[in-house]
Parts: sequence; structure tokens; C-alpha cells
Amino acid sequence: MSASSFQEGRASYVFTSESVAEGHPDKVCDQISDAIVDAFLTENPHARAAVETLATTNHILVAGETRGVEDFTFERIEQVVRDKVREIGYEQEGFHADNAHINVLLHTQSADIARGVDADAQNQKDEGAGDQGIMFGFACDETAALMPAPIHIAHRMLQSLSQARHSGKAQGLGPDAKSQVSLLYENGRPVRATSIVLSTQHGEGLSQEQVRELVRPYIVNSLPEAGWMCDESELYINPTGQFVIGGPDGDCGLTGRKIIVDTYGGAAPHGGGAFSGKDPTKVDRSAAYAARYLAKNVVAAGLAARCTIQLSYAIGISRPISFYVTLHGTGKVEEERLEKLLPELVDLSPRGIREHLNLNRPIYAKTAAYGHFGRAPEADGAFSWEKLDLVQALQDYFPKSARVRNLEKELAIA
Repeated sequence: MSASSFQEGRASYVFTSESVAEGHPDKVCDQISDAIVDAFLTENPHARAAVETLATTNHILVAGETRGVEDFTFERIEQVVRDKVREIGYEQEGFHADNAHINVLLHTQSADIARGVDADAQNQKDEGAGDQGIMFGFACDETAALMPAPIHIAHRMLQSLSQARHSGKAQGLGPDAKSQVSLLYENGRPVRATSIVLSTQHGEGLSQEQVRELVRPYIVNSLPEAGWMCDESELYINPTGQFVIGGPDGDCGLTGRKIIVDTYGGAAPHGGGAFSGKDPTKVDRSAAYAARYLAKNVVAAGLAARCTIQLSYAIGISRPISFYVTLHGTGKVEEERLEKLLPELVDLSPRGIREHLNLNRPIYAKTAAYGHFGRAPEADGAFSWEKLDLVQALQDYFPKSARVRNLEKELAIA
């Protein structure tokens, strides 16, 4: 059995993950919060922002704390919100980019928090963590993106549908959608889907048969090959029978309520902290990115088939309180040696992470739908935590254990 399976010690089982589209109520809120963070970082790369959003029928409430941009008016924030809602595609009666009521309740960051985070050169104090907490990073060799296959496929389904909706190829579909993928594992490796659920908002003029035929090709094409498709009886498209009322008009949305969708689909531990709405001084976000970065490079270097890393911090303290690595029995090197080496390769203080991954940029709105991990690094610095620039250093340090890999050719799921 490959020890890269989620259920260590079991050769055969079914594992399920879900994803949600950018028009899902919670994801609307995540994207609004991160669009506001980006707006602040555009004005000042060292701005502080902790932004929460609530959205319901034609109402959007933005609250939280900010610092570093004094002239950012509520009118400008309102425009950021409307632009993001329009970009997602909401111009429906119960939730419209132009006429939704927007209430902004942002205020100045607490001085007690600021004093713990800010550097103090006079007292030789580096920038501290913005809060206490634990963060996890994970990687496995099931896909070329080094992500668990169920969440990777669930994201791909909705991304392809979103692209088709925005391009006009899938006319009649609305912004709100959810997917759920159950994969059968044999000998610890995914081999096919046992069931697939996809619910998508649609116009009143489309029958459920038409919706099924419209979305089916995007489901099939998101699977590695035709043999992975589940039985037709296990393909559930809009199980309720109708999905016309969608988005925040159908269900209230909140920032930070899709943390498992944002990460590994339940295939790895989660520290509990959400990412969206937080500037990179918040280790809930930046340290989780760093932990993923390290875990991904370990697996890409051929040192393990599966890697989980945990970091912990105390508010105001610049160094991690703990650093833990497990290779789940798949490692070719001792975990203790990685626990010593990895913090030497990357400074895991809040400032060190931000500088190494260049996080003080307006790159966050695009992370707020379809997962923060398993994405390709972009020219503007987005998804820098997905880079594999530590692989050579790891292979040089462990020359007898490392294995050069061609992930695109080696792995079934690109």
C-alpha cells in the first residue's frame, strides 16, 4: 500500500471533498474582504487590515480594523465592494452590484494589538505575530499540483464552469455553484470517482435536463480520463430539482466560513484560522502559506510522498513557538533533520515569511475562490508559496535520498 493515502493503514476506501464557486455566498464575502485588503496594500504595502464581510438579500456589511491608510473613504470602499460583486456576476433582483445597500463599519486597529506586532528598534524587538495560533501546511504526490485529488478535481470542475459562464459558452448559469467529489482509493491511490455532486444556479428558463446536459462535459473533462467517471446513477446535478435563487439572496454569506474548501478538502489538519480579509502580518494567513510552501518543496524534492507541517505562534513574539514535521511513514529522511533544516532555509518569523514570499502586495482577491493552494505562481507575485525554488537545496542536502521528478509525466492528475 502507498502510505500517501489519507487513511494510513487502509488500502481501499472512499474519500470526499467539496468546493464552492466564486458566487457562493461565503465566497462572495471572502472576495470582498480580500479586495479591500488589496486596496489598502495598493496604497501602503505595510497597511494593516482585518476585514469581515456579511452579505444577505441586497445588503452587504463590512466591518473590521485597519491602519496605515488614513484617507481611504467609505465611498472608496463601497466602490471596491460594488466592483467585486459585479465582477462575480451578480446583477439579479435580490442581490445587485448597483443597488445593494452597503454599510461600512471599519475602524482603527487596536493599539494593544499594534504594539505587539510593530517592530521596536530601540528595544531590539522584531515584528511580532499578529495573533497566537496554529497553522498547517500539507502536500502529497497524488496530483502534479501536489494536492489531494478530491479537492483538486472539485476545484477544477467549478473553475471550468466559471470560465464558460464568463465567456458566454454556458449561457443560463448563475454565479452560485457547489461541487463534491468522492474518489475510490485502491492501494492508497485514487482510481475513479464513486459519486459526484454539482449544484449550480440557473435561469428560470432552463429545465433540470438542460442543466444536466450543459454541465456534464465540464465534469467529465475535469477528471484525469474517461474511466474515472462515476456511474450515471451517482451523478447528482441540482439534487433539489431547482436552483434559481442563488448567492446571498438565497443564503447569508460570511467571510471565513469555507476554510476547508480554501485548503486541503479535509485531507489534512487545519488550525482553524481563516485567510481572507487578513493582511500578511496575520500568521493565520502568512504562516499557513509558508507551511504549504515548505511541505510542497519536500514532496517535490522526492523526500516523501506526503508531508504535513505545523507551526505555532504567540501574539507579539517574532519566532515560531513550535515547528513540527511528519512524513506519514512515506519519508526517505528523518523528520527531525527536516525540522532542523527547513527553518534554516526560510526565516519563519512573521517578517521573514513576508519578505521571503514577498507577501506585502495586493495579490489576495484572486486567492479567495477555488483554493489558496495548488495554483500556479503568477507574474505579479500571487501564489508565491507554490514555488518549488527550495527543491534543489533539499536535494543537495539529502543527495542519497532525494529523487528528481517529472511531476507532469509521473502523475495521472495534472
